[in-house]
Parts: sequence; C-alpha cells; structure tokens
Amino acid sequence: FNIHFFFLNCTFPEAFLSLWKDRRSGLILTIPLCLEQTSMDELSVTLDYLLSIPSEKCKARGFTVIVDGRKSQWNVVKTVVLMLQNVVPAEVSLVCVVKPDEFWDKKVTHFCFWKEKDRLGFEVILVSANKLTRYIEPCQLTEDFGGTLTYDHMDWLNKRLVFEKFTKESTSLLDELALINNGSDKGTQQEKERSIDMNFLPSVDPETVLQTGHELLSELQQRRFNGSDGGVSWSPMDDELLAQPQVMKLLDSLREQYTRYQEVCRQRSKRTQLEEIQQKVMQVVNWLEGPGSEQLRTQWGIGDSIRASQALQQKHEEIESQHSEWFAVYVELNQQIAALLNAGDEEDLVELKALQQQLSDVCYRQASQLEFRQNLLQAALEFHSVAQDLSQQLDGLLGMLCVDVAPADGASIQQTLKLLEEKLKSVDLGLQGLREKGQSLLDQISNQASWAYGKDVTIENKENVDHIQGVMEDMQLRKQRCEDMVDVRRLKMLQMVQLFKCEEDAAQAVEWLSELLDALLKTHIRLGDDAQETKVLLEKHRKFVDVAQSTYDYGRQLLQATVVLCQSLRCTSRSSGDTLPRLNRVWKQFTITSEERVHRLETAVAFHLSAEKILQECPEQPEAFNEMERFDEIEAVGKSLLDRLTVPVVYPDGSEQYFGSPSDMASAAEHIREKMKLVSLKKQQLRQPEATTPES
Repeated sequence: FNIHFFFLNCTFPEAFLSLWKDRRSGLILTIPLCLEQTSMDELSVTLDYLLSIPSEKCKARGFTVIVDGRKSQWNVVKTVVLMLQNVVPAEVSLVCVVKPDEFWDKKVTHFCFWKEKDRLGFEVILVSANKLTRYIEPCQLTEDFGGTLTYDHMDWLNKRLVFEKFTKESTSLLDELALINNGSDKGTQQEKERSIDMNFLPSVDPETVLQTGHELLSELQQRRFNGSDGGVSWSPMDDELLAQPQVMKLLDSLREQYTRYQEVCRQRSKRTQLEEIQQKVMQVVNWLEGPGSEQLRTQWGIGDSIRASQALQQKHEEIESQHSEWFAVYVELNQQIAALLNAGDEEDLVELKALQQQLSDVCYRQASQLEFRQNLLQAALEFHSVAQDLSQQLDGLLGMLCVDVAPADGASIQQTLKLLEEKLKSVDLGLQGLREKGQSLLDQISNQASWAYGKDVTIENKENVDHIQGVMEDMQLRKQRCEDMVDVRRLKMLQMVQLFKCEEDAAQAVEWLSELLDALLKTHIRLGDDAQETKVLLEKHRKFVDVAQSTYDYGRQLLQATVVLCQSLRCTSRSSGDTLPRLNRVWKQFTITSEERVHRLETAVAFHLSAEKILQECPEQPEAFNEMERFDEIEAVGKSLLDRLTVPVVYPDGSEQYFGSPSDMASAAEHIREKMKLVSLKKQQLRQPEATTPES
C-alpha cells in the first residue's frame, strides 16, 4: 500500500484512526468526507492500513466508526457505510453518521439503514455533532464534535511516517544482518567466507537506523509521560497504537543482530588481516628463498686482487640493500604478528606462531648467509691487502739487492746492512701475517657447508682454496729467493766491512809507525852519562825497535788480507795502493834512523867504557904509563861521536832529519866533552907524575 504517499499528498485524509476511545474503551475510527468526489478505492486502502495498526487485543474491543458527513452527500455517506461491511467486518460495533445542519430526507436515511441492519452486522445511527457526547465521552472528542480532546492529526501522521520508515529499514536491516550472521555461523569455512563476502555490507547504516529508532522511542516515551501538547495524558492503549512496543522490540533485535554483526565484522577483519599477513609472509619467504637465495648462489668467488674483492663487496652491498627492504617488511610483519598474539585469540595462536616461526627461520637463515658472505669478502680483502703489501716489500727488497753496493766507507756499509736486515725482518712479519690471514680465510671457507647457498660449493671452494694457497706459496718462494740473495749480499757486505777495516787498520799502522819514527827522532836523543846508562838506553831502543817491527808486520798482514778480500770481492782497493808504499817508506826511514841511533849508542858505550877504565886506574900503576896510546884512541872515539851528533840522518829520497833540537844535541855533546876533558886531564897527570900528589 502506498500509504505514505497518500498521507503526504492529502491535506485532509479520507479517514484516520484517532487516539479517542468510546465508552467501551474501543477505538474510534473517524472518516471525514469532503465536498469533492471521494475515491472509494483510496478510502478502502486507507481503512485497510489504519485497521492494520492496532493490536489484536485492541481490535477485540471493537470499533466505533464516526462518519462525518456534514460536508458530503447522502449517497456518498451511504456508500461509505456499506463499504465498512467489507473493510471492517466484525470489529465494528457502532457507526455514528454525523449529519449536517441541512439534514437529508429522514425517512430515506432511516429506512435505508434500518433495512440494511441485519446484513451489515452493526448499528448505524444518525446523530448531530453536538449529540455525539451521548455515545462518546467529551474528553475523547475533538472540538469539531463538541469535545475537549486536543489532537493534531498531522503530528500523528509525521510520527507514523517516521515509524513506518524505521520499521521498514529496521526490518530490512534485520533480515540482512540475520542473513550475514547466520551465514557466518553455518557451513564450512569456505562457505562461511563466501557468504560473508556476498552479504558483508548492509544496504543501510545500522548506526543510523539505531539512532532513528532511539529518537523515535524517546519521543514516544516523552509523549507518554509528559502528555500531549495540550496537556492531556494518553492512556496505555495509546502506546500500543503508536507502536512503542514494536519500536522497542525492533531496537532490541537490531542491537542483538548488530552486536553479532560487529563480531562477524571483527572476525572478518581479523581473518582478512591474518590473510594479508600470511600473504606478505609468503611474499617475503618466496623472495628470500627464490631470487634472494639465487643472488647468493651466483656470488661464491673471493677475487684475485684487492680491486676484484672490492668489486665483489660492492656487488654484495647491492644484494644486501635489496634484502634490507624485505627485512624491513619482516620487522613490520613480526610486530603485527606479536600484536595479534597479544590479543590472545586461541584459535589463531597456532597459525600465527607457525607463520612467525617460518618467517623468522627464513629471515635469520638468509641474514646469516649474508653475514657469512660479508665476513668472507672482508677476510679476502684483508688477505689480498696483506699480499699486496708483502709483494711491494719483496719488490723493494729485490730492487735493493739488485743494485750493486758502492759504499764510501764501512759505516755506510753497516747502515746499508742494517737497513737490509730490517727489510728482511719486515718481510718475515708480512709473510707471517699473510699466513695468518690466509689460514683464517681457509678456515672460513672450510666452514662453508653445502646448505649455506643451497647447493654443493666444493668446486668453487677448491678454486678459492687453490688461489689462496697459490698466493702464499708464491710469496714464500719469493721470500726464499730474497733470503738467499740477502745471504750473499750480507756475506759480501761483511767482507767489504772487513776490507775497509783492514785498510783503516793498515793506514793506522802507518800512522803508528810514523809516530814511532817521530818519537825516535825527537825523544830518543840522550846517549847516557856513563856506560851503564848507555847500555840501558841501548836495550830500551832495541825494545822500541821491536814494537816498530811488530807494527810494521801488522800493517803488512793487513795489506795482504786486503789483497785477498779484493780478490774475493773482485774489486780494487781504493786505499791499499798507496798504503803499502807509505808503509815501506816509513819503515825504511825508521830502519835507517834506528840504525843510526844504535850506532851512536854503541859508540857511546865504547867511549864510556874506555874512558871509565882509564879514569879508574891508579897513577902509581906502572902499566898506566904504557897506555898513552889508549888515551889517544879514547879522544879519537870521543871526537868521532861528537862529529856524528852533528850529522843528520839522510833518507833514500834525499831528505834529512836531525835527532832532537840543536839544544838537545848540545846537551848530549856536553856530557861527552866533559868526559873527554877528564880523560885529557888524566893523561896530563900521567905525563907529570912528579908533580902529582895523592890528594890530586
């Protein structure tokens, strides 16, 4: 029935079920007739709708129908009354036809209704508006019929429209929610999800419908307890008429179904979230076990140089960058799973924990592979760095060994030898470091199990192991060759040090011999005051000569060793060429000077012995007078010695040297002269014995 449309488009309704009650507490149905032509079809529809409103309990009390015919014709009134038989059969107990002031033909009307009484089944009376109070209480009649009841039909109509709208929407919503909720409770999980998908969104917003129902219920309750606008209280029957119980019942049902619907939505949201998490987990797992693992499978080498290792590290960083994006998704998913686990839904705990465990296992395994690969490449880079440094050290050492040694002196040779030893020690440390790095790298490779990249890596590992061992063996061979060359160079440099030492010592021997010669000429001057002292000086001179001889022999031996070393080194000595002539020249000068010194001392010994013997003889001895010739010999020796003191030592090169200074020579000659004077005086005494006394 298009009742809403009909009510909204009629200024005066064809009929209305008022809030009035007759004396039997039955409902009063009012049918106001207009001057215009009344549509019986519309009136019939209106009556059907109005009679569907009261409850069965109200209908059982019967109806009093007021047909207001004051503005209509009798034929219309009669038609309406007859129509009530079909529309309102047994419930009608009394029909009051309000007649107009210009009354119709009484006989006709009375005869008509009386004739139809038995067939109609209810009593029909004609009554004036002011006489209705005989049948209905004035408080139940509006002012139009002489009553005091305040009634706004449009207000009732608006409220009824709101109720009708609420009833329609709530009933439809209840059906939809029931379908959704029942579909979520029945069937298999797939059917359940399919049912929810098909009816998941209701046609109207449940919150809006509930709000409308609450507002309507609040209005109904307010009118019940506060009365109508005119201040007249409604009876409990009014609540049934305005459908307050239906509103409450619908609201209760809506709340119940909506609560279930919210739970269904929550479960669906949780299921959707779980499915999204599961989908993302599988995306992460599939990528890590698929493209991610494939990237690592193709990266197994360690490079054969620093540049190659750095290139592999850069490639690995790109792989790590791609993995980082998926690891970030893993962290987010792990947080979401942890949040769901904290929610404590028992039915999802097992599945969530399984997803979390699967995701963690795959991510940690992949992260371990990435870390292993990174550590391996870092170890390879360190190994190649140490190998390159060691290679450069060996190149430097080899270059130093390939350059011929041309030192200026023994100190520079010692410095070069020290530098060579330091370089060799540095090479030893570098090789030791290379072995340590290589062994560490080999250990890492040996720990690389076949599961690390999901395939057998024995062949690839063998290439890496062969490369590492090859580098270490090559460095060991190079180091051994350098050590052999260092041994040869060390021996050569030690010989050169010995050569320079011999040359220096030989030159020192020449200097010592020169100093001995100089000392002989400048300090070995005295000839002694007597024979005994002269003999002592002669003995000391012989020892002095022995020292000079030893110095000369030492110099000769050093020079001979120099010749041998030069032959061994296949080089020419820079100093031995002039050292030997110098040594021989100084030794020759020393020899000549020494012989001169020996001759003078021997002459002085002979002079002193002869003179002392003459001087010690007594004049009374007769043989003394026979030795005059001895006095002459002594004087001749003395003069010869004095003459020799004034003669310089002449060397083969024509150079001359004097013993001491002139004053030193004068002092030595003075002692000879004094003794010659004593000898001369003795001689005179012997020639004149008569003049000589014992005291003399």
